[in-house]
Amino acid sequence: MAMVADGDHCRLPDNSLFLGFDCSTQSLKATVLDAGLTAVAHDAVHFDSDLPHYATHGGVLRDPSGDPGRVVSPPLMWAEALDLLLARLAPRVDYARVAAVSGGAQQHGSVYWKRGAAVLASLDPARGLAPQLASALATTESPVWMDSSTAAQCREVEAALGGALELARMTGCRAHERCTGPQIRRIYQARRRVYDDTERISLVSSFMASLLVGGYACIDETDGAGMNLMDIATRELRRDALEATAPDLEDKIGKLAPAHAVAGTLSPYFVQRFQFSSNCLVVQWSGDNPNSLAGLTLSDPGDLAISLGTSDTVFGITDLPEPSLDGNILPNPVDPKTYMVMLCYKNGSLTREDVRNRYAEGSWDVFNKHLENTAPLNGGKLGYYYKEPEILPPLPVGFHRYVVSSPASGSLDEMVEHQINQFDPPSEVRAIIEGQFLSMRGHAERCGLPVPPKRIIATGGASSNQIILKTMASIFGCSVYTVQRPDSASLGAALRAAHGWICNQKGKFVPVSCLHSDRLNRTSLSIKLAAPFGDLEEDIDLLNNYTLLMKKRLEIEQKLVEKFGRHS
Repeated sequence: MAMVADGDHCRLPDNSLFLGFDCSTQSLKATVLDAGLTAVAHDAVHFDSDLPHYATHGGVLRDPSGDPGRVVSPPLMWAEALDLLLARLAPRVDYARVAAVSGGAQQHGSVYWKRGAAVLASLDPARGLAPQLASALATTESPVWMDSSTAAQCREVEAALGGALELARMTGCRAHERCTGPQIRRIYQARRRVYDDTERISLVSSFMASLLVGGYACIDETDGAGMNLMDIATRELRRDALEATAPDLEDKIGKLAPAHAVAGTLSPYFVQRFQFSSNCLVVQWSGDNPNSLAGLTLSDPGDLAISLGTSDTVFGITDLPEPSLDGNILPNPVDPKTYMVMLCYKNGSLTREDVRNRYAEGSWDVFNKHLENTAPLNGGKLGYYYKEPEILPPLPVGFHRYVVSSPASGSLDEMVEHQINQFDPPSEVRAIIEGQFLSMRGHAERCGLPVPPKRIIATGGASSNQIILKTMASIFGCSVYTVQRPDSASLGAALRAAHGWICNQKGKFVPVSCLHSDRLNRTSLSIKLAAPFGDLEEDIDLLNNYTLLMKKRLEIEQKLVEKFGRHS
């Protein structure tokens, strides 16, 4: 078979395809790459509209048992979405040519199997996945990253392991309410029968991989870093963290695997139902943000990526991780020698949409006009918009607005804030956009990420908004680039499928860059300049003023945490 080659390092069969999935909060997406790394097909299943019988809103179910902080999703919905998405793609994709499949999923969510091994090994291709899996689960609800019901469990885990910062040094992050370890502890404490009935706990990523291989797939080391259970240095489960979480947990979690490893071959269910090759490899699934990092080809420690989705995330690469109370440290999914630093904000696109609905007549056009018609710095107006309990900073639902006086001397000490109830509508719009980016910049600096970065690569739904990107460039002080496709997670998953295939062929890890070096601009992974940062005196003056405003924002934020914070 003819091969597509890049130098002498990486060769992909020229007729091969690579399939990547992204099981995010609100949808399941798929991207198919050919051997030249060009996207040849894409589709999506939106949970609320395409699978309305699960009654989700934004892909989740809230308060099913009287606890307002509890947010779950039905894992059977994800399984049904997989069947539906493959059926939709089938007319456009010759599945027999797919050499490897991989994927990413919303991070931290957990699935509790009762007897999955037996059921997964005997799936009937004439029937859908969801009805066959119902009896395999210990509970039909999966707590997801939006859940904020585990504050007590977080405190217990941190206390048992020497405090929040010590836990961050051990596992890559403090015990955030979304993290899988505290979520498992809550299941153990509040739903003991479910825990005792569980033979295996999967993350959403390894749950989806398990469906594909027809057996339990390992949790990968990158997504596994979001559990508060894995040693970030050795990339193995920590016995002290396991014991602080729940009994007999090691057996329920299973072994961890590198992100580039092969989880297995595609199960007979998919071979017979969709005519895949029986030799099709399933490469370890990982988290959606790590897959975005791969899809954005982020490789330089001076680069920063910002994903504007249901959650907003900021991530970069480092050789020397500095664990902090703000962010997460995860192994880089495509480079075992480096780490990914990630900041996660719960109030992303849904909160922007809420401001749009309240102050811009429910119209993005009006929203954009408001943003254009207000001056940068917003006259010193700072808004804190928490439609959901926020992760960073750890604040409850609430809306806080301040007007900050502008000092003649340029001194932070002379900046005085006054709290008010409401801004005019255009100022509300600019306040949420500027506020989100000022917070990102401030917390990125605290985590040791480069500010200003060499460049920012923006992705996610809002990355198609030119006015938002221009504001991002002004606040961070660098140019902003975008990718051809805003769905970088499924694109990155398809790239990781090809990378895992190459590593498997070689019998060892090879750098992912060998797949695209010297020809990146001829692939679907190429990026383009979207919002340049100027070097005129007025641009530098504006950046300096934003720097002052950022410091003031963090100062006010700290006061809010001391007054309302969910944990200290």
